[in-house]
Amino acid sequence: MSTSNGKRFLELVREQVLICDGAMGTMLYARGHSYRSCFDELCESQPSVIEALHREYVAAGADVIETNTFGANPIRLAEHGFEKRAREINCAGARLARAIAGDKVFVAGSVGPLNKQLKPIGSLSLDDAREAFRIQISGLLEGGVDLLIFETFSSLQEIGQAIAAGRGLCDLPIIAQMTFTEEAKTIVGDKPAQVYEALHGWSADVIGVNCSVGPQGVMEVLEQFATIGNLPLSAQPNAGLPRIIGGRYIYLTSPQYFADYALKFADLGAGLIGGCCGTTPQHIAAVAKAVKGRKLSPPAHIEARAVTEEAPAKELRMAPVVSPFRDGLGKRFMVSVEIDPPRGADAEPFVRSAKYLKANGVDLINVADSPLARARMSALAMAHLIRQEAGVEVLLHMSCRDRNALGLQAELLGAYALGLSNILAVTGDPPLVGDYPFAKAVFELDSVGLAHLISRLNQGVDLTGRPMEEPTDFLLGVAVNPMAPDMKMEWERFEKKVEAGARFAFTQPLFDERTLTAFLKRTKPLDLPIFVGILPLRSAKHAEFLHNEVPDITIPDEVRLRMRHSGERGTEVGIEIAREFLEVARPMVQGVYLMPPFNKFEMAVKVIEGLN
Repeated sequence: MSTSNGKRFLELVREQVLICDGAMGTMLYARGHSYRSCFDELCESQPSVIEALHREYVAAGADVIETNTFGANPIRLAEHGFEKRAREINCAGARLARAIAGDKVFVAGSVGPLNKQLKPIGSLSLDDAREAFRIQISGLLEGGVDLLIFETFSSLQEIGQAIAAGRGLCDLPIIAQMTFTEEAKTIVGDKPAQVYEALHGWSADVIGVNCSVGPQGVMEVLEQFATIGNLPLSAQPNAGLPRIIGGRYIYLTSPQYFADYALKFADLGAGLIGGCCGTTPQHIAAVAKAVKGRKLSPPAHIEARAVTEEAPAKELRMAPVVSPFRDGLGKRFMVSVEIDPPRGADAEPFVRSAKYLKANGVDLINVADSPLARARMSALAMAHLIRQEAGVEVLLHMSCRDRNALGLQAELLGAYALGLSNILAVTGDPPLVGDYPFAKAVFELDSVGLAHLISRLNQGVDLTGRPMEEPTDFLLGVAVNPMAPDMKMEWERFEKKVEAGARFAFTQPLFDERTLTAFLKRTKPLDLPIFVGILPLRSAKHAEFLHNEVPDITIPDEVRLRMRHSGERGTEVGIEIAREFLEVARPMVQGVYLMPPFNKFEMAVKVIEGLN
């Protein structure tokens, strides 16, 4: 790394317009590299490709070229199996850029977001995030960068960890760039003034905007930045929004249009101007021709753009929810039975089963969300049909497997609008165990993060922290496995779910009084209603399958032996075992969660027969 180059960069960026390069990923995609491949790893496997792009941007007039390391942190590299080579990949990326830049062009070490949610919504701790950035930046410094550029961040919390990691390793200049929506806010709702003040407080040397929705959107944010302080500014917009033409992503903003906005950015005092997604050496050449080397002067006084004040938030009123389950929770013993949605589109037999269960004393129907990752009808649609047509209360399982944070929030709000306010937050089974092992799992959140999201909606704020017109009033339940292989981890996660706002818990299927007693003793201080999971066995074969092949289910030896001796009375003996366990468990818990196998709902009814 070159400290003297860094000082020279800071002197120049305060005095004149420097040109940064354009997109790397877009150019690699245009040359046949799939977006699903690891662009960063090409620094090692195909260095000549990366060198050629650096040369093109230098020839176009770039004063600063960025390393091909935007996603080269251990967390994102893990998606491709390269996490252990993070430092080496970043070092290689920096050396490639350094070799092309020579002494006339500055090399900026590119650092992008981790692509994983931080706590409390996500599972990634601040310490782990900072460590991931530290590993990446160490490689960039080893490779000889002149400065660091943190770009395309939407979370102040995350970019704060990136800056802290950088400052802990070096005193090179730091460019901190955030991305904004069409509303001139970050995706989590931070306004330009909040962003500027935070980045300034964390000692960023240059503050800017990149990516976003194109030159106009970047211009609106830059105008606000220019009225706040006197730090150098940077602007690197996308070439507009992409269109799919002939199966490929194409950006339509012309180099000349881009150069016109570069002039406006310079008028606002931007000392570093370049491009992000969709920009090419042609865009950068046009920008260089328009503003390269232009002397900066304090921008003419800019009247702060009139911003329509947001209407004051309404007094948050909890929507009334009529719920016998909610009213009886912890006050009387209740029975819940699971119904898995059908694999086809015919829900009528399952609605009929729900009516049958209600008539036989069941308080609540559990609708699972494609358990064991098997493709089924939407759990939300099934839950709505049962509630509407069977007239029984429903507990909707919500899985993190198939939806990102945005999709989970949308699904929750849709459920609430349909009157489904009881939610069991689960992480979900991975696709590998199901019918479609090639399907891609999301898991952007886990059950702990989902519990936090639901609690935020109940507080009247959405995922971005923005107030909603009305809060939700979800009754949040969570799952727990008293026989987990790693009980220390299971207990820690369970406590986090309770802290996030869980109001009750359903256990995995249990068959052993000792396990239940030990678990309840530990949960007593939490004062949380517990529904014990009971799965009636059909046969010895069924028992052995569950014990040996299904994760998180353990059946004691004595129970499996009893089933082996049951002969043709397997189902009858399975019901007897379930009834006996329920009689023992009932005084200790607040409810039972029955999981009848193979849609044999009459087994559930026989287990609770005569229950007072």
